[in-house]
Amino acid sequence: MPRLLLVLLLLLISGLFLVVKERGSVLEEQKKAAHVSDKKLVNAVLLEPRPRPMADAINLPGTIEPWTRLELMAKVSGAIVEVRVREGDRVTTGQVLARIEPDNYRIGLDAARAAHALAQSDYDRSRAMHRTKVVPVAELEAAAAKMRATRAEMEQAELQLARCTITAPMDAVIKRLDAKIGLYLNVGDPLAELLAIDRVKAVIGIPESDIDAVRRIELVPLTLQALGNREVIGRRLFVAPAPDSTAHLFRFEAALDNPDHAVLPGMFFRARLVKRQIEQALAVPLYAIVSRDNEQFVFVADGKTARKQPVKLGVIEKWQVQITEGLRPGDKILIEGHREVEDGQPIKVIRVVTDPDKLLP
Repeated sequence: MPRLLLVLLLLLISGLFLVVKERGSVLEEQKKAAHVSDKKLVNAVLLEPRPRPMADAINLPGTIEPWTRLELMAKVSGAIVEVRVREGDRVTTGQVLARIEPDNYRIGLDAARAAHALAQSDYDRSRAMHRTKVVPVAELEAAAAKMRATRAEMEQAELQLARCTITAPMDAVIKRLDAKIGLYLNVGDPLAELLAIDRVKAVIGIPESDIDAVRRIELVPLTLQALGNREVIGRRLFVAPAPDSTAHLFRFEAALDNPDHAVLPGMFFRARLVKRQIEQALAVPLYAIVSRDNEQFVFVADGKTARKQPVKLGVIEKWQVQITEGLRPGDKILIEGHREVEDGQPIKVIRVVTDPDKLLP
């Protein structure tokens, strides 16, 4: 009997607890409804979003690099006797930049030519005598070998003399000039640094999460801050197959024509890389989204009442965001007054717009 009474008592207590809890919930809902109904009407501006194209794009910084960077080195040793250019000059292919003292190499060429002329004469004589069986074949072959060796020495001497005249191997701008009159150079010493900038490379570091979409992009709009936010279009040139830094960024290069040399190496830019195009996106202004307690929602006009509507967000473009779930074409959302209302509160509609751009100053 005591156990039975204890069980009945526990059941009675549980029932009373449930009744009290349910009554409290009802009172809370009534209190909330009364609180909402007691509030004054909120003036609201409504937006009826319509499907429009949107771009899933990323904006990344980058820097300009020269098309080619070349370190010009001395190929012969000697003292510089003439320098025809200065740093910053534009040079064309074959243009003379400087000269190394040529006298020793000219003398060497004269000696090589004389040796080759003598070897040629000996070979001609041996060949004539071989026809009359006076000179054996072995002696003729030796004369021919000597003639070929002296010809090679003469050509080498001509090449060394030609290398005393230092010319530009490409159309370029001289970034750095090491050559100075009187400076003695050894083979391999630096003469100048040349930059080819008739075309340049726009280099961007692509995060790993975006590389799969970006590698299919052909044209890249670029904005150059140093040129008054000038906008140009680059064409995809190269995408690295592996990251080249500890930050795990993949090198993306875009080719950019630069005939006036206005775009200089080292300039910064912003690149807009469109990963995909959404043709029919339902977009609303970012400021229309309300975030509370890890929930994102908008207020939809249900007649003359504001109704809370949870939404899922997609692509963000400028100041608009795509709604992937929660809204349908024809729904009207609050874009003014939505910070002052609560779910179920009456509203006074001031205006309905279909283009949020008209609200911008």
